[in-house]
Amino acid sequence: MSRIGKLPVVIPKGVKISFAENVITVQGPKGTLSRTLMDEINLDISETSIVFSKKVDDLKSRAAFGLTRTLVDNMVAGVTNGFSKALEINGVGYRAEAKGDVLNLALGYSHPIVFPLPAGITVEVDKMTKLLVKGIDKEVVGATAAKIRSFRSPEPYKGKGIKYATETILRKAGKTGKK
Repeated sequence: MSRIGKLPVVIPKGVKISFAENVITVQGPKGTLSRTLMDEINLDISETSIVFSKKVDDLKSRAAFGLTRTLVDNMVAGVTNGFSKALEINGVGYRAEAKGDVLNLALGYSHPIVFPLPAGITVEVDKMTKLLVKGIDKEVVGATAAKIRSFRSPEPYKGKGIKYATETILRKAGKTGKK
C-alpha cells in the first residue's frame, strides 16, 4: 500500500473543495483548479482534511492511489501559495523581456523568439537574465519553464543558454593546443 496515498491532505482555512462525478474543484485565495480523477479512488472530504481510499485493490487502483493524493495536495498548495520556477540566462547578448502575456527572448539566433504564455502563468524578468515563472498549477508552471529552457538549453563548454537556477551544468574540457 502506498505510504503517500495513506496520508490525509490538510485543507487550510479559506480553501473550498467540491467533488462531484469524479471531478474535484479546489477554490482558494489565488484561484480555482479542477481535475477529473480516476474511478478507482474514493475521497472522504471533511472540514479539515481529505482522506483517500481504493475501491478495489488491483494494479490500476494501487498505481493511482498515491498519484491522486499528490495531485490533490498540489492543487490545494497551488491555490493557497502558488508555485514558481527560477531560470537563468547565460551568454553574451542573451536576454529576456516580458510584455503582458508574451515573453520575448533574444538567444543568439537570427530572429527573436516570441513565446505566448499559457493562461494563468506570469513571468517576472529581473535584470534581463533572471526569469521567475509563477502560477497556481504546478504542472503548467513546470511545463512552461521546461519549454522556455528548451529554446536554448545550456551547452557543456561555456554554459551558454537557459538553465534552472538550481541546475548545475557539467563542463567539458575544450580543445587543447598543439604539443
